[in-house]
Amino acid sequence: MRVHHPSSLADIFLAFLKLGVTSFGGPVAHLAFFREEFVGRRRWLDEETYADLVALCQFLPGPASSQVGMSLGILRGGLPGALVAWLGFTMPSAILLILFAAGVKAFEGWLHTGVLDGLKIAAVAVVAQALWSMARSLCPDRTRAAFALLTAIGLLLWPGSLMQVVFLVLAAFAGWALIRIEEASPAPPLHVPVSRNSAIAALVLFAGLLVVLPLLAGAGTSQALALFDSFYRTGALVFGGGHVVLPLLESELVPPGWISADSFLAGYGAAQAVPGPLFTFAAYLGAVMQPQLGGWLGGMLCLVAVFLPSLLLVIGVLPFWHRLRGNASVRKALAGVNAAVVGLLLVALYDPAWVSAVRSAQEFALALAAFLLLAVFRLSPWLVVLLSAAGGVLLRAL
Repeated sequence: MRVHHPSSLADIFLAFLKLGVTSFGGPVAHLAFFREEFVGRRRWLDEETYADLVALCQFLPGPASSQVGMSLGILRGGLPGALVAWLGFTMPSAILLILFAAGVKAFEGWLHTGVLDGLKIAAVAVVAQALWSMARSLCPDRTRAAFALLTAIGLLLWPGSLMQVVFLVLAAFAGWALIRIEEASPAPPLHVPVSRNSAIAALVLFAGLLVVLPLLAGAGTSQALALFDSFYRTGALVFGGGHVVLPLLESELVPPGWISADSFLAGYGAAQAVPGPLFTFAAYLGAVMQPQLGGWLGGMLCLVAVFLPSLLLVIGVLPFWHRLRGNASVRKALAGVNAAVVGLLLVALYDPAWVSAVRSAQEFALALAAFLLLAVFRLSPWLVVLLSAAGGVLLRAL
């Protein structure tokens, strides 16, 4: 493991705060920013070690770029380093989205000038572009393409958050049985300042919360506990990147009436226009929540809940990564899950994104234009969001 001397917590926080303010463009762009900053400029670690961290965080459920940041924080400052790295990278976008939620509540009439329509159409374009990119990388053969399509068909016939988990589990077993992948090259062990006991405790806590929280939420009447359970389970089950939070959270929050479909998609569109991880969408949802929670308290509760599984998994798996990476069975099961995630996102493109946003030929044209700007001309998502909002206002005026 070629990592240089530990850093102070202040150095770690300021380095990630800089990236949290400037890192636009989604997880792939974030990883490029991290490489430039920590491998190239600061020389905190070498190229091979960084590639190993990226491989680990793409293997785990959760937001890959945030987990790479947590891993770097651990390597430079232990467990406190992971926390300050997460705070620096996450807080700027979380604060912006909570402020946007306050604006949605205070100026709801302004959103209905067409801005809301444009934000929902931007969400359609973003999900379509993510689906296109993920399908090409995660479904490179007929077997995995079939996994994706069968998952989509199954979820259209039997929707719901429970069935999403069922299809992901089935895909893991099918991937283990049917997918053929090349053997991984042996990797040198990582030297991680986390003891085996701490790692095992983090994994036990991760699994324990996944079992206990639904039981507690079902037995009580606390909206806060129910929300924490919903966001924790979502953070624990998201494979394939931040865009997959869309179907998981929609199925948890919209049917109970905690948030309207329009407000949900408007926030998802706005989340594309801020720097930092897409998972901070949770802060918006918590802040705009009905009927009891909301504001800063609700935003922070949901934000912590959705990121907590990622932190526990990084702490628990990082010391054992060199063994897991070479395990062919684990890698085949993960390939099956990732293919099923493409099907999950395909369903989300249809409902809630498409059915809520595209209701006329003009809105379809605007969605196509937004997709073209994202996928072909490679415009930054925040700019496409602004242009889509302006397009929504224009369509409403016409």
